[in-house]
Amino acid sequence: MSLPSHNMTATTSNYLPVRPEWLASGAEPALEPDLPIVDAHHHFYERPGWTYLPDDYSEDLHCGHNVRASVYMQALTRYRPAGPEALRPVGETEFVAAATAAPGEGEPQVAKAIVGYADLRQGAAVRDVLAAHIEAGRGRFRGVRHLATWDADASLANPLTAAPRGLLLDPRYRAGVSELAGLGLSYDAWLFFPQLPELFALAKANADTTVIVNHCGGVVRIGPYRDQQAEVFARWSLEMRALARLPNVYVKLGGLGMRINGFDFERGERPPSSTDLADAWKPWMLTCIEAFGAERCMFESNFPVDKGSYPYSNGWNAFKRLTAQASPAERDALFRGTASAVYRLGEPT
Repeated sequence: MSLPSHNMTATTSNYLPVRPEWLASGAEPALEPDLPIVDAHHHFYERPGWTYLPDDYSEDLHCGHNVRASVYMQALTRYRPAGPEALRPVGETEFVAAATAAPGEGEPQVAKAIVGYADLRQGAAVRDVLAAHIEAGRGRFRGVRHLATWDADASLANPLTAAPRGLLLDPRYRAGVSELAGLGLSYDAWLFFPQLPELFALAKANADTTVIVNHCGGVVRIGPYRDQQAEVFARWSLEMRALARLPNVYVKLGGLGMRINGFDFERGERPPSSTDLADAWKPWMLTCIEAFGAERCMFESNFPVDKGSYPYSNGWNAFKRLTAQASPAERDALFRGTASAVYRLGEPT
């Protein structure tokens, strides 16, 4: 399989459309505006029909929440147009590092950590690509995400990033993952919840590698899973609790505004309030916090992908409502501390 190319014709059918007027109709002022936040997961997009670049993210950031830094996550953006195919994704790291190099005084440190793409199926040969990312990242490159999303229902996965079945069990892929720890790099995992046992095996076999499960572990409640809500939650919960027994595994709380999650937030006349979001997310996020502990959980916006479902401010308000009863130390970990430690953001954030 060849590497994904930023020149591929993208389909937006796998994403919910972003409707600015609809979002504005229900945007809330920020609760607890002084609470320090690290947004543990966002993207820049430059795809046909969809652009979301640093200025767009900055506009969302200036909604009243105290976002002090962010973690940038690979998104097939600004790959090198030429040169060795394996090195083309390094262009994304180069672009992000350059575009976010000099925040103004008092401004958030956007992309203080950068996670890029490298084809881990190269095995030991991926080390050269990782070295190029590290150089391009200007001291901010922290890890790799090579998507593993697969389901028997092919309509669930974005065709731009769909993976072959069993990728996490592929010896070549595993050999690539094993190169990360020696360079101080982490592994971000995006997959669907039925694949969690495969991730468990991968994480257990690479106990010295920090593994970060994206988007609450790949909650899918559409297609063949729409009429199996109780079964989905029970199966997902069991597998997430198993992963939590591995001390090298962390989880991002967020990413539940996507089409595949099946919450249907986009169907309302107005966007969901933060109370609506907190009520819908509570079973999933509190299960993660209970299983992993706050010190291994971190909140993420997953913007612009989740922007099809709710405004940026409402999402962070929902996280604040969900944790209203948590201790100050737990809240600090969830909103800032865990992401700062895992992605080595340093102080202060």
